[in-house]
Amino acid sequence: MITIMITGMGPTRGARAYGEGVSVTIGLVGAGRRAAEVHAPALSGSADVRFAGIWSRRPESARELAHRHHVASYDRFADLLDHCEAVAFAIPPDVQTDLAAAAARARRAVLLEKPLANDLAGAEEIAVAVTSAGVVSQVALDWRYAEPVRQFLAMAAPRTRPLGGSGRVVTANPHDRQRTQPWRFERGVLLGEGPDLIDLLDAALGRIVGVRAHGDPLGWVGLLLEHAGGRFSEASLCATAGTPPRAEVEVFGPGGAAFVNCAAAAGPDSFATMVTEFAAAVAAGKPRGLDVQRGLHLQEVLDNAETDLFTHA
Repeated sequence: MITIMITGMGPTRGARAYGEGVSVTIGLVGAGRRAAEVHAPALSGSADVRFAGIWSRRPESARELAHRHHVASYDRFADLLDHCEAVAFAIPPDVQTDLAAAAARARRAVLLEKPLANDLAGAEEIAVAVTSAGVVSQVALDWRYAEPVRQFLAMAAPRTRPLGGSGRVVTANPHDRQRTQPWRFERGVLLGEGPDLIDLLDAALGRIVGVRAHGDPLGWVGLLLEHAGGRFSEASLCATAGTPPRAEVEVFGPGGAAFVNCAAAAGPDSFATMVTEFAAAVAAGKPRGLDVQRGLHLQEVLDNAETDLFTHA
């Protein structure tokens, strides 16, 4: 296998043939639970990737995770950029804004965590940096890389000729702070669980053009979503239930109903697909659809929902 490796802070290589014998060099930013359970295993297990190493604001965690996957750990973010042509992020949204924008300005392709940022301004900053640099971007929307979800969107949902639908995410009580990211406690279920659900309803029923929200951001939140073409959906999100996690979407129309269990669909296979498709996009120099503009659209919906939620609190 030929390993293509970028050194120095110069621009990323242009499009090239992708396939056997070509490896994309990707570094990882973050060393928490998400990095350890999703990104690091997918990067180290991919035949299409040379896992360049890890940088984190917590050096000890970076060293431990890097040792586990037999890669380098870096003391500085700039050092990681110097050894890769693309970066995968597994960090909180308030931290991702500055680092992702800096990576894009350094001409590194970016695999972005969702939501893109802590607020709409931060998401716009990332989008501007990515667009201005002309680099490949992709958003880690877990469900969209799972085969059952793709079959739902490609075949099952269209057969219903959908008029509307519903979706819900119900997660267990998040009081185990050792396993739950702190920002999720602070911002609540909408920002923490909303991006994947809003994205899938948007993909199944058409672009979301309006949103109404009610409920408690730290408990149960309900959304009424208006889609282009006169379709509507309802979304429910809860992060305080004492039940096993659930995540599901269903659409209805003259052709019947279509349902997908999203919680059961996402896992190691979908994470591997995410990394493979990101590597292919970097090699080709073209994003594959779930890019920074998709992330920005979802952030706009989240921002409108939060505004409505707190306006009527």
